[in-house]
Amino acid sequence: MTGSIAVVGAGTILSGDWQSPIIKDADTVITRDGIITAVGRRQDLLAEIDASSHVVDAKGTTLAPGLIDSHCHVVIGDYTPRQKTVDFLASYVHGGITSVVSPGEIHAPGRPSTAIGVKALAIAAKECFDNFHPNGMTVHAGAVVLEPTLQEKDFADLQEAGVHLAKFGFGRYMDPADGVDQVRWAKEHGITVMCHSGGASIPGSKPITPKHLLLLAPHVCGHLNGGPTSLDEAGVDLIMDETDMALQLVQAGNLRSAVRIINRAADKGMFERVVIGSDTPTGTGVMPLGVMKTVAELSSLSDVDPALVWAAATGNNARVWDLPAGFIAPGRAADLVVLDAPWGSTRDDALGALSVGDIPGISAVITGGVVRTLRSRNTPQAARAAEVTPRIEHLEASGH
Repeated sequence: MTGSIAVVGAGTILSGDWQSPIIKDADTVITRDGIITAVGRRQDLLAEIDASSHVVDAKGTTLAPGLIDSHCHVVIGDYTPRQKTVDFLASYVHGGITSVVSPGEIHAPGRPSTAIGVKALAIAAKECFDNFHPNGMTVHAGAVVLEPTLQEKDFADLQEAGVHLAKFGFGRYMDPADGVDQVRWAKEHGITVMCHSGGASIPGSKPITPKHLLLLAPHVCGHLNGGPTSLDEAGVDLIMDETDMALQLVQAGNLRSAVRIINRAADKGMFERVVIGSDTPTGTGVMPLGVMKTVAELSSLSDVDPALVWAAATGNNARVWDLPAGFIAPGRAADLVVLDAPWGSTRDDALGALSVGDIPGISAVITGGVVRTLRSRNTPQAARAAEVTPRIEHLEASGH
C-alpha cells in the first residue's frame, strides 16, 4: 500500500478551511494511497494506526495542510531560466510548499506568441509536470498565456488537452482592453483565468488598471498587492467591492498594500476571496520560504488570526483553482506539514510564532502520503521535532 501513514500526537490541527480553521478534538490523521482517510482522536483510530507502514509522532506540535503557492513561475523541469537556478521546486518543499500553480510559463526563453506555439507550450508544460513531481510536489502547470492570435477554436483545443489555467497580461496586445474575447473564450471552455494587475513587471508586460480588470473580468486578480507595483487604494477597493474576483496577495508585492487588503477583506466579509502566492522566481528571486514568510508577515502585521491566514494559503487556493490538496479532511490529498515554534522564539507553538512574525520550524513534510523530508533545510530548527517509526534514516540528516 502506497503512502500508508498515520500522523499522531498533534497538539493543533489546522483544517485549511477559513470558516473553521482549527479541527477540534483531533490529534491524528490517517492516510492511505496518498489520500486522507480519517481525522480524529488517537484512541478512536488505533486499528488504522497499527495498520500503517509508518507512524509520524508530531510530539504535541502543529499539523497543517501543505502550503499552496498560487503564483509560482515554473517553465519545464525543476529549473528557473529567470534566476538560472536548478532544484528550486524541491527546495520549496522544504519551505512547506507542497503544491504550486503556474501563472503562465512566461519565462521560457524565446516564448512564442503564435497560436500554435502558445498552445504547444501550455500543453507541453502541463503534460511534463503531470509526470514530474520535484521532491513529491504537485505542480499545476500549463497556463496558456493569452495572446491576440488565439481564436475560439484554440480554447476548445486547449480544453480537450486538459489545460485549465490561463494568464492575461503578457500577450502582445496594444491595449489590454483588446483581450476581452480571449478571456471570455477561456472562461467558456472551463479555464481559470488569472490577470496581471498594477504596474508592469517585466519587459513585454503593461500596466493593467482597475478599468481594464472590470472589463476583462478574470477569475483571479493576480497580485492585487503588486507584482511588484500595487494599484492605488481606490483601485483596490473598486476591485474588492465591485467584482467577485479572487484577491491574490504575494510575497513579491507591496507588503503595506497586502496588510490593508487582508484586513479589509476580513472586515467586509470577503475573506474567502483572499488567496496567497509568492510570485517567484521573479526579480525577487528564488524564495523557498516565500509563502511562509507572507503568512508570517500577514499574521503578525494584520488583524487576522494566523490560522485564517494559513487557510488563505491553502484551502482558499484549493477552492479557487479546484485543487485536490489544501484541506485536512477525508478524501483530500495527503499533503501535510508538521511544524512548531523555532528554537529561540518567544512563543510556544507554530501559531504563536506566526503571530509575532517568526518563521516556524518544519520537522516533517508529507506529500502524496509519503514523508519527503524531516528536518527542513530552509526553516529554523523546530523546538519540538516529529519522530517517525520505523525510522527513515536517509531523511534524518539535515539537508535531505
